[in-house]
Amino acid sequence: MKLKILSRSGRELVSGGLEVKDGATTDDLKAAFAAKKPKYPPSRQRFTLPVPEGADKKVRGVALDAGKSLSKDYGLQTGSKVCFKDLGPQVPYAVVFLAEYAGPLACYLPFYFLRKEIYGDAMGLPGADAPMLLVQTLAMLFHSGHYLKRILETLFVHHFSHATMPIANLFKNCTYYWCFAAIMSYFINHPQYTPVGHSQMVAGFAISALMQLGNLHSHVYQSSLRADGSKTYKEPKGGLFRYVTCANYTCEIYNWVGFNIATQSVWGWVFALCGSAQMVAWANAKHRRLKKLFPGFSRAFKILPPFY
Repeated sequence: MKLKILSRSGRELVSGGLEVKDGATTDDLKAAFAAKKPKYPPSRQRFTLPVPEGADKKVRGVALDAGKSLSKDYGLQTGSKVCFKDLGPQVPYAVVFLAEYAGPLACYLPFYFLRKEIYGDAMGLPGADAPMLLVQTLAMLFHSGHYLKRILETLFVHHFSHATMPIANLFKNCTYYWCFAAIMSYFINHPQYTPVGHSQMVAGFAISALMQLGNLHSHVYQSSLRADGSKTYKEPKGGLFRYVTCANYTCEIYNWVGFNIATQSVWGWVFALCGSAQMVAWANAKHRRLKKLFPGFSRAFKILPPFY
């Protein structure tokens, strides 16, 4: 079977067409294209069907999913056209996750363990040699514990549906996590930091601890759905997913709500709001995708019970 490979502008990229075996899958197509164009390894490739002529400008070509048969699933045959997009330089998901989660530890901990050197010797602030408050110690333990959990989940729990992501995401994600960790730590561990009342601190950290456990349970459950190595979507029906479309995001958001109730950090609340906005967008997209994939799919909440 010989396919015509077109650029997004309609230019033919492989003169005479690209030969693939009968019964070829999307993975076979990517391998064949990489053999012809070594500059584009499979991780950089994305193939779609052409947009039908006269279609609305908002309509996009159907993406060719990994493992799917080109002929049986997409009706391709000799002479059929497919469109190629270069995704740019890629980096493994695990590398991005490990970098973005290890960085906050390196950015947060110095302000706690080197407080005298940073606030006193370097900045000349009074009180830098005073004992750390209980809330400051607990905040350090909860913040560090959160990211240590994420690192261990990356290594031992998560199954990624995609092997790589654009390398630009590495810098964007690391900037987000690292900078917020540093600025939160700077103010929480500041010698002039004013703690909340004891009851509020205990309540906040209790919420955070419970949500951390809920988040861990959600990730372990999601991983179990792909224990067979499959990368296809499966409807999550267990645990909190019986009631919330994105229970893992629910626990992540409320974890930071609890942390900020306990620490009352302005930059902590800004971090929580920025993360929540992104996760709400992801939750909406996932809810639509699950409704499309599984007719009759419905949950009481998408992400933020009892509000949304």
